[in-house]
Amino acid sequence: MTTFLIGLVILVGGAAIYGRFCEKVFGPDDRQTPAYTKEDGIDYIPMKGWKNALINLLNIAGTGPIFGPIQGILFGPIAFITIPIGNIIGGAMHDYFSGMICLRDGGTQMSGMIAKYTNKGIYRFYNAFVCLLLLLVGAVFIYTPGDILATGILGLDGLATSASTWIVYGSIFVYYLIATVFPIDAIIGRIYPVFGGILMFSAVGVFIGIFAKGYPLIDVFASAWSYNGVFDFKAYFGENHFLPTFFVTVACGILSGFHSTQTAIISRTMKTEKQGRMTFYNMMVLEGFIAMVWAAAAMGAINLGVVSATGGATGTVIAVCKDILGPVGGVIALAGIVVLPITSGDTALRGLRMTVADVLHIDQSSNAKRLTLSAIIFALVAVILVFAKLNSAGFSILWRYFAWSNQTLSLFAFLAITVWMFENGKQKFAWIPLIPGGFYAFITMSYIFNAKIGLGMSWGISYAAGIILAIAYIAFALSFGKKRAAAK
Repeated sequence: MTTFLIGLVILVGGAAIYGRFCEKVFGPDDRQTPAYTKEDGIDYIPMKGWKNALINLLNIAGTGPIFGPIQGILFGPIAFITIPIGNIIGGAMHDYFSGMICLRDGGTQMSGMIAKYTNKGIYRFYNAFVCLLLLLVGAVFIYTPGDILATGILGLDGLATSASTWIVYGSIFVYYLIATVFPIDAIIGRIYPVFGGILMFSAVGVFIGIFAKGYPLIDVFASAWSYNGVFDFKAYFGENHFLPTFFVTVACGILSGFHSTQTAIISRTMKTEKQGRMTFYNMMVLEGFIAMVWAAAAMGAINLGVVSATGGATGTVIAVCKDILGPVGGVIALAGIVVLPITSGDTALRGLRMTVADVLHIDQSSNAKRLTLSAIIFALVAVILVFAKLNSAGFSILWRYFAWSNQTLSLFAFLAITVWMFENGKQKFAWIPLIPGGFYAFITMSYIFNAKIGLGMSWGISYAAGIILAIAYIAFALSFGKKRAAAK
């Protein structure tokens, strides 16, 4: 339990110190925001600070900060330290600067930010990559909440052959379509406060329950990472290549490239730049708290035999909620967990619509025009979803590609943030994005070189390739940033 509490102190204390430091480096001021200068009643709409923060939290916190830590905690209590450190210097910083740069540049989407701070080749590759990721996000965030809703709340079998499963999926589809097409304050701005209340009940309820139920947690300094011999976390750590596997498995909660596409959406509804730290940085920290809670809940449940270490994330979520909060509270908590991916999936597809519209210069001024573009996007998501559900290994393949591409996408943002630093006379702070950028270049490249979904190389070759490509990434970012600063 001590390691878990130390991790929470690192998370909260680090947010207070490093979050203010990042804010000072960026330098928010009182200039008029695009919510006013470009107000259109659809995407550019001034909204209250608390509502922007809540919407951003629900946008970024999908199943990642729950499913990822449940699988990642198998590596042992080291997760209680790596999650908060990675969150503070990686994920929260990534979200803050991505959101603030898009805000200052007129509410541009991430494709616009990449276009401005990189080159045409990187810009074109990014657009293809981000569209693929957002399609995967849309499919994953229909599949996972649909299964939890069907099996954990409605008591259905959740099988691919059952009509009830597809009715549940279809209902989520319909909501996504409505949220994607209509003005942001008409749907999302109205129902998210309700969703937020359910989410907080779920997270806080499980957090309190960990202590109330006496869930046993192992400390990182313990000689044996096992409780009564139930599961040997240390053996799992040694056998499964903590680097890079853990950091690909635990995306949301530590770092998620997907988040930059979501903070860009909120950059169009903020009344002032000074709301940025609460809206972008602190909401990612809150997601880190959710990840810590579920990592601890999963470890405790495994140690007590409530769930099996190999039982799967969905089964663990359902069992933990009902064990900690009882039948009624467990269902409410599960509803909060269903809310997380649904409120990320809707804005992922909304962000995809906005990105495609911006890149291809497609008019989105009417519901009919937005619906036409959305229909094409939803058809592609449906194809991916059907494949994942009907193929026995479909979701496993889908999740692995989603996890890897999610982390890889962050490299584009870190590069753009680095160039922004150079162009704005802040080159002495270029280390802020380059430390996590270089680290995740190693993580993502070494993973894809080894993985079966990638090149299938040996770990020795994969690690060497990861190190070389990470060094090349940092060198390119510095060189490119210096050239852009000199040209400007």
